Amino acid sequence: MIYLDNAATTPVRREALEAMWPFLTGGFGNPSSHHQRGEAAAAALAAARREVAAVLDARPGEVVFTSGGTEAANLAVKGIALGAPRGKHLITTPIEHEAVLASADYLARVHGFEITFLPVDATGLVDPAHLAAAIRDDTTLVSVQYANNEVGTIQPLAELAAVTRSRGVPFHTDAVQAAGWLPLDVTSLGVDALGISGHKVGAPAGIGALLVRGRHPLEPVLHGGGQERGKRSGTENVAGAVALATALRLAEAERLTAAAETTILRDALIDGVLGGVPGSLLTGHRTDRLPGTASFVFPGTSGEAVLLELERRGIVCSSGSACAAGSDEASHVLTALGIEATVAQTAVRFTLAASTTADEVAETVASVRSAVNAVARLGG
Repeated sequence: MIYLDNAATTPVRREALEAMWPFLTGGFGNPSSHHQRGEAAAAALAAARREVAAVLDARPGEVVFTSGGTEAANLAVKGIALGAPRGKHLITTPIEHEAVLASADYLARVHGFEITFLPVDATGLVDPAHLAAAIRDDTTLVSVQYANNEVGTIQPLAELAAVTRSRGVPFHTDAVQAAGWLPLDVTSLGVDALGISGHKVGAPAGIGALLVRGRHPLEPVLHGGGQERGKRSGTENVAGAVALATALRLAEAERLTAAAETTILRDALIDGVLGGVPGSLLTGHRTDRLPGTASFVFPGTSGEAVLLELERRGIVCSSGSACAAGSDEASHVLTALGIEATVAQTAVRFTLAASTTADEVAETVASVRSAVNAVARLGG
């Protein structure tokens, strides 16, 4: 089997498993407990927080551990917007992850916020000039994804953040797909809040983190015992935090080499599919995309049928966001890029890992050609 659905989830790194194992067995203490076992858990949690903060170039106290990327997005969008609002206006894009879009919708429905959706071009890019024109005196938050989870387009984040900084508006980015591939240094990026998810970098599902600069008040989404400095109540997942810190540190250490090598394989996959499957179209930006992401539409076919044919041939991939799997609706990302709904429903996304080989890419290209031809012969 060739696994090319790493944007959905990645295998857990052995080092992460080994790091978390003691806190699933003998070191299972609650970090809020004032005894030896609890204090040992608290020390491990603090060490994990320092490791994550180091990768993000932030202070440990600015890192909030969450249950994953969805909670991180909810906490950032709702928490910053409600924590110290300049007004009730929020800016985002139509191609965000559902966690951001649903959080914005909640603010509109329940709290009366007005939402402005920045236009994106046919490749998924946001123009900083459009952002500058959209900011108002009552804008309280801007949220733009670092790299898109479906088509892989990378936003000019530092330029966008510079616009918001000049106007005194907090800037949040969902960096779930960027982690392990792109720099997460929030000082260089200029962002005020950034969310990541453990299972995208080799930690287990169920752990994530949100960085929020200390100058920004954050209204909690989860209320209770006041853990995480009052920003996220609930007994902390110590084992998960340790695994996330370990996986993130290793991913960052390998990032430059992994990105360079995977980009070469990604481009070979893109060239092979476009050259070998008549009518196929690449979605997203041709070069400003995640190193491991290659996404296509195959007009006149069924994306789900192509996926089934590929799996029969030992290639595991997806039609887009795993969070939207099973939906009959065309991808909101692809339609926002101007792709017709019927064509958007033919989408297939391949997401490589640093461990993907040239032989696997070559086999995938050959399998895509035969799978699309097989579906076409059957009438889509």
